[in-house]
Amino acid sequence: MGQIDIIPARESTDLSVEKVNEDEFEVFQRGEGHVDFRTVGWLKASIIFTKIIFATGVLAIPSSMYIVGAVPGALLVVFFCVLNTYCGYVLGNFRNSHAGCHSVADMAGIVGGPILKELCGGLFVLTWVICSASGIVGASTGLNALSDHSLCTNYFSLIVMLIVALFASARKFETIGWLTWAGFLSVFVAVFIVVIAVGVISRPAAAPQTGPFDLGFNIVAQAAFAPAITAVQTMFTASAGTSAFLPVISEMRRPKDYNKALYLSMGLVTATYLTFSVVIYYYCGKWVASPSLGSAGPVIKKVAYGIGFLGLIVTACLWIHVSAKYVFVRILRNSRHLQSNTVVHFGVWFSCTFGLSVISFVIAAGVPIFNYILSLAGSVGFAPLGIMLPAYLWMYEHKDYRSGTLSKQAVYWLHVLLLLIGAFMTVGGFYGVIQSILDAYRNGEIGSAFSCADNSK
Repeated sequence: MGQIDIIPARESTDLSVEKVNEDEFEVFQRGEGHVDFRTVGWLKASIIFTKIIFATGVLAIPSSMYIVGAVPGALLVVFFCVLNTYCGYVLGNFRNSHAGCHSVADMAGIVGGPILKELCGGLFVLTWVICSASGIVGASTGLNALSDHSLCTNYFSLIVMLIVALFASARKFETIGWLTWAGFLSVFVAVFIVVIAVGVISRPAAAPQTGPFDLGFNIVAQAAFAPAITAVQTMFTASAGTSAFLPVISEMRRPKDYNKALYLSMGLVTATYLTFSVVIYYYCGKWVASPSLGSAGPVIKKVAYGIGFLGLIVTACLWIHVSAKYVFVRILRNSRHLQSNTVVHFGVWFSCTFGLSVISFVIAAGVPIFNYILSLAGSVGFAPLGIMLPAYLWMYEHKDYRSGTLSKQAVYWLHVLLLLIGAFMTVGGFYGVIQSILDAYRNGEIGSAFSCADNSK
């Protein structure tokens, strides 16, 4: 692996992109004899960003609202979406100021040296592999629902894994761009059908169908620390995937258009998360399913999973693609094989996509509860990569704010607070989700690892 060429840091503290010849420093070069990876427009990038974020999050938030209550839940959804948008802004613009950066690992190397670089690189791959496991769980749940559990869940998960690995093996984000459109629309329509259905049925499908019952809708709920922090972590994770936007920037025709794609994507995600989640929780209360597509009864569940299945597959495909692309570039960077159609090029690429897919399958079989996998990803990777690293990158770029005017000092210390919030989400969230997983095994909510049991009920 050769030396990484990075655009030198700017003297200005403004995060706007400098007028530099970034093509000279970009990971993927243009020119004769090179496979051109730089083919993604900003609108297609925004759809890719949206599909990276929007899928498993909207399916998990309603059940998390039962833990914390409707008002805190709605406020947390908006807060985390705004926070993650800002952190995505910091990440993207730092990357565009140092155009040789392909991932968060490269940026961590600039501000923290090789140790921080390798740590962030490992966290990046682990995080997205864990997220892909949640996609496999969601898609296997769909197959169970559609087939009335006609096959062992492990076999369904294996089938999903093979499909995901195959789709993820498309080399360019531009190539899988059409899948992101179809995937987003399929999940959006599926959730929209559930939102309408829960509003017209007399009572939630999982609730007692005769006699009085407790809906379990709470404006503000009380919960123990472990389930509460797990629910909060799930809501944070739902919009925290901005670290995956960076490899996409490297394949954009104009990386400077990143902010337009970011704002469009996160605006759409925030509006749909808030609307869909609150409505589903309002009508289903504690009887909401996880994933939420099963909240309106067996018929609607089959319809929703049938429509949304492609979206669940595409989501896991994108997440494997993002993590595999990092490993692929890490191995072949600055070699002729990175952008040449050689045996080494294809061998490394397929090894990355299929190898990481297998790891995701193992995680999905070991922790087959949707929300817990998302919370685990949030604490292990999204909190340090999506909150702590952006805060530190901003502080690195704005050292003068620490001793500047009172307003500048206030902004600087707000980013220190952001760093501490990320640390709390990492440590507290990891404790909470591990405790929740242990409790689930103890209470029989999870039968055993690699269980054949129907995960759609």
